[in-house]
Amino acid sequence: MASVLKRDTAFENIPSIKAKTLRINLNPDIYGTFAEIGAGQETARHFFRSGGASGTIAKAMSAYDKQFSDAIYGIEKDGRYVTQPRLKTMLAHEMRLMEERISRDSHPDRLFFSYANTVATIDFSKRYKGHGWIGIRFQLDPDQKEFDEIILHVRFKQNEARLQQETLGILGVNLIYGAFYKYHKPKKMLKYLYDHIDKDTVEIDMVNFSGPNFKDVDNRLMSLQLIKNDMTDAVMFGPDGNNLLPAAVLYKKNILALRGSFRPVTKVNLDMYQKSYDIFIRDSTVDIDKTIVIFEITLANLKASGEIDERDFMDRAELLCSLGQHVMISKFQEYYKLVEYFNNYTKQRIGLTMGVNNLVDVFDEKYYRHLSGGILEAFGKLFFKDLQVYLYPMKNVETGQIMTSNNVKVHPRMKELYKFFKYNGKVMDIIDYDPEIMHIFSRDVLKKITNNEDGWEEQLPEGISEIIKEKNLFTKKLEKTKKN
Repeated sequence: MASVLKRDTAFENIPSIKAKTLRINLNPDIYGTFAEIGAGQETARHFFRSGGASGTIAKAMSAYDKQFSDAIYGIEKDGRYVTQPRLKTMLAHEMRLMEERISRDSHPDRLFFSYANTVATIDFSKRYKGHGWIGIRFQLDPDQKEFDEIILHVRFKQNEARLQQETLGILGVNLIYGAFYKYHKPKKMLKYLYDHIDKDTVEIDMVNFSGPNFKDVDNRLMSLQLIKNDMTDAVMFGPDGNNLLPAAVLYKKNILALRGSFRPVTKVNLDMYQKSYDIFIRDSTVDIDKTIVIFEITLANLKASGEIDERDFMDRAELLCSLGQHVMISKFQEYYKLVEYFNNYTKQRIGLTMGVNNLVDVFDEKYYRHLSGGILEAFGKLFFKDLQVYLYPMKNVETGQIMTSNNVKVHPRMKELYKFFKYNGKVMDIIDYDPEIMHIFSRDVLKKITNNEDGWEEQLPEGISEIIKEKNLFTKKLEKTKKN
């Protein structure tokens, strides 16, 4: 391993941005290129100013003109340049040039890297705050054939382009520094990205690690860190376990969201999803090809038993991904906040699938006391435009009565408000549910699993019990997580 890894202990305290760039510049092995589009040469500027940049920077460039950019990196068919594919193209192209033009015979110890960003800062109308993709492709050993890669998506919150550019420059330095000196601590590295940056100025809502030195990094767990560290409000990952940009997934889509603990996912969860989805897509306004289903877990749910158990989170994610589902982790304890978030990216139909007990909570005033308009303000946001609730019935354990929208018990003060939404078609009962599975609850299944009892397998969707047994899910302790 190259000398870049031998001097990490000397910089345990947070170094200044100049100290970070100088440390990289004075390392004789680190050598690479900077390609920055859309916000100036902000990251490269820090390296030039600190001194010794000739030992680090092989090339720094910015192709602002689209025709120049297309000539270098190829034509974007959809005409969009601030995208992840564009960033990946930039990283690959610049690294290929490094390998072609820098002789390994003359520089056998060089650690190559290519840093790139493609960014749109705030526009003149100030309606769009700006966002961008930032990434680095690099090696930690000169003989390393496959490169490591870290990619981020950011959203700016500042109201001046100059301030956004400055933030971008600092973030870029932190990313490059972290890639070479903190790569072995990826969870901590995410925190270090905000060194000398106020969290109110920029949001990191997606990150993906890949490459040989990150082969043991699960990007779903990295998503969870973004939420835990207050870097963003919601994250998503797909069935393959890779993190997704929520804005890209939700953009102009019809959205059906199912909230739950999924600890573990049961036949009831799947029945709720399948029956509500059938209703959802029967709507004439819903294009099935532009529809996304989201299985959503709130951070509050993950904290239900105290601190977040990362192993427990991964077990839930494992099962949902195995069912081919998109998963969202959010900080939105109240449903109206979730709907408000969706409305940032789509004006199409939104559906929420929930059980009777969840609907009762929705009509509980205590969740809205912090709002100046109280529950009326929340409901104005919740039932905005085309939102519809698909209600899954619940069997009363004591009486055996099936609880639906017609006999649900809400607070007396909320009865008239409930009737208004009920009779205006905002709440629709799922009537073709499976009555044979209504006795199944995740908490009961989990108790049987952890107590090593029999009889829980048939309460889960096909194949799920086999995964739980094979991977020993929901039985592992937190010790393994704490070691990282």
